[in-house]
Amino acid sequence: MSGKGMPRQRPYAKGSPHAQPDPVPDPDAGPAKRPPAPGKVTFVGAGPGAADLLTFRAARAIAEADVVIWAASLVHEDVLQHARADAEIVDSSAVPLEEVVAVYARAADGALRVARVHSGDPALWGGTQEQVERCAALGLEVEIVPGVSSFSAAAAAAGRELTVPEVAQSVILTRLGGGKTPMPGGEEVREFARHGTTMAVFLSAARSGRLAEELLAGGYAAETPVVVAYRVTWPDELVVRCTVGTLEAAVKEHRLWKHTLFLVGPALGAAGTRSHLYHPGHFHGFRRADPAARRALRGGGA
Repeated sequence: MSGKGMPRQRPYAKGSPHAQPDPVPDPDAGPAKRPPAPGKVTFVGAGPGAADLLTFRAARAIAEADVVIWAASLVHEDVLQHARADAEIVDSSAVPLEEVVAVYARAADGALRVARVHSGDPALWGGTQEQVERCAALGLEVEIVPGVSSFSAAAAAAGRELTVPEVAQSVILTRLGGGKTPMPGGEEVREFARHGTTMAVFLSAARSGRLAEELLAGGYAAETPVVVAYRVTWPDELVVRCTVGTLEAAVKEHRLWKHTLFLVGPALGAAGTRSHLYHPGHFHGFRRADPAARRALRGGGA
């Protein structure tokens, strides 16, 4: 009998006279050998600066690495305290991508573990994607470990929540156009500013006057609060509070032109409003709502 509908034959139970005998091991074969593990590159988010803002997973990846690639211009040297004493240390700020890829090629050939340490979070302005693709082409295993972004570190340093109920419920992460990396069409600061919500503007301190013009053109009022965060969580951290109207003067007064992030928006100056999440009238899978508070909440009361 053959074709579709043919029943599958069940294997005979061990010990049955019909069962096939177990294969006889070859005494000369020796122990079975596993194929060598492939090389691995772990892209590590080093956070905004302070070495104790690394995640446990990030610290472990650095500690296990045969080679640690880090950018001395962007990552604090304290992160290297997690590296092994015999690890090879490569400063990527002094070499082009081709030399970094050469290290990846060595890792593929020698089954090495590499920790590629990026400032902040590898998902944002880290040149990560092109490296991941090069690693895949080399047959390397790849892991990405997220890190603390400088925008959240700046908010923490300023003691502010970026999403205040009824004031701002969105955060736009962007940069000023016209820099080293071209901006796609439609991604201008002034267009994002029209939303009137919280913005985190990276890589724009060298053109603070232009940034202020774009923010004003997009609709932010001159008195809109701004937090200027320089090298946040580093020993020389500087946090300056100003407004959109005084942004350029504040940047020039402190001579800031790199390693600076701007947080902009009304939430940076707004008082906290009552969150529904912890309101007695709100319910979820772990808490029942108080009936009277629930009626008040649904009716728009506090």
